[in-house]
Amino acid sequence: MIRISLASVVTAVVSGAVLLRIVLSLKTLVHCLGRWWRCVEERTQAYQNFEIPRYSDCGQENPLYRRAAAYVAALPSLEDAAAANLFSSGRKPNDFFLLLGPGHSAADSFLGARVSWTNAPCAGGVPRLVLRLRRQDRTRVLRPYLQHVESVADDLQLRRREVRLFTSSVGAGDGGGPRWRSVLFTHPATLDTVAMDPDLKARIRADLESFLKGRAYYHRLGRVWRRSYLLHGRPGTGKSTFVAAIAKVLGYDIYDVDLSRVSAGGDDLKALLLSTTPRSLILVEDLDRHLKGKGVGEEGESQLTRILNFMDGIFSCCGEERVMVFTMSSDGGGMEGVEPAVLRPGRLDVHIHFPLCDFTAFKTLATNYLGLKDHKLYPQVEEGFHSGARISPAEVGEIMIANRGSPSRALKSVISALQQASPNAGRKPSESGSGRRWEDPAAGSGGLGFGKESIKEFKKLYGMIKLKSGSKKEDATPAASTASATPGKLDKDHPH
Repeated sequence: MIRISLASVVTAVVSGAVLLRIVLSLKTLVHCLGRWWRCVEERTQAYQNFEIPRYSDCGQENPLYRRAAAYVAALPSLEDAAAANLFSSGRKPNDFFLLLGPGHSAADSFLGARVSWTNAPCAGGVPRLVLRLRRQDRTRVLRPYLQHVESVADDLQLRRREVRLFTSSVGAGDGGGPRWRSVLFTHPATLDTVAMDPDLKARIRADLESFLKGRAYYHRLGRVWRRSYLLHGRPGTGKSTFVAAIAKVLGYDIYDVDLSRVSAGGDDLKALLLSTTPRSLILVEDLDRHLKGKGVGEEGESQLTRILNFMDGIFSCCGEERVMVFTMSSDGGGMEGVEPAVLRPGRLDVHIHFPLCDFTAFKTLATNYLGLKDHKLYPQVEEGFHSGARISPAEVGEIMIANRGSPSRALKSVISALQQASPNAGRKPSESGSGRRWEDPAAGSGGLGFGKESIKEFKKLYGMIKLKSGSKKEDATPAASTASATPGKLDKDHPH
């Protein structure tokens, strides 16, 4: 048995404390040496300071100050600053941000050059930021760095600003008030939660991000900085949710243009378009319905002309940084019967088809609605989709919401819906405002299902087979055989 004396324990503890103190002292020494080296470098290098006041001498706000303050607030090095002010936006939980404390600095780097930002004390009551960089880097770095600061700040502002939904006001304009009324757009959809093929989603995201950065490219081509999308598919396939998601990605306000409320002369349509703002998403829903003459005007041809001019006429080019989105809700999900002039590139640059739900979209919905990554019933669900059955994402979503307390029950309900929707089930879908519904097939349309009528038919068939086997054993007459084919008359013609 090994005995450890109290003196040995005390010695070990003291040795550990001394070793820890040495390690901490080494870290402190390294930190002090680093600060000393930076001080020596600052004294041996020539630096230049650029002050960015918040207001000019005439009291006008300096836009560069606002962008620089937003940029500095997003610097990762701000967390390592000697002092920083902590704020909460108050819009949503855990939305905190830092601002540089008075008299303190934060470091940054650009093109291999080190720069620093300092929140200088107010001079004459005017807040100001000071940009500091080495004089030898001024010519190479200053202008590109300021352009980088403005670009990043604009992107941050775009992503943080509140998106609003605008609707046209009847009788407004021309002294009657504003043409648009707006509300805060709080739709929670994001592109990540949209049930869509991942590759298609990635291409759409890349296209949107490329558009956001494409001002110089479009101007070099001599084209208006604008992009147009056509979303087509059956009702309930997620077109409206997708519009909300891309509005969040872009940070653009949504202008909902209802063609059925615009005057037949077309002047109001042009005025509405001219009164929209840059960085906006202009939405026209059910374009195919309006093209058939049920919306604006009395003559289909004149209505088509007005819509085409709205899509890419001279008035549509009076504003930039706009995205135009048109939706079609054709029953087949296609665009049969639509004029080719409507679909040509330039009017509709990108066509996106929204199909009925498949297994890939189902897994996305199950993750969003039920928090499921996998389940033992997934093979049955996949088998149902592989059999050719299709239901709308909206119907799948409603099933999952109604059974969100029991994922197993929700998946069983989806399997049941897929069995009804299967091409072998002999049922045909009928769509209504309350969702997809299923009607019984006409009499004589073969196929066995699992409903009450199928069970009755099975019992009837089983009785006929049993009756026929019994008649063979008794060497029945032809008349008796005829009776066995009509079991409803058996008791009457042959009483027991």
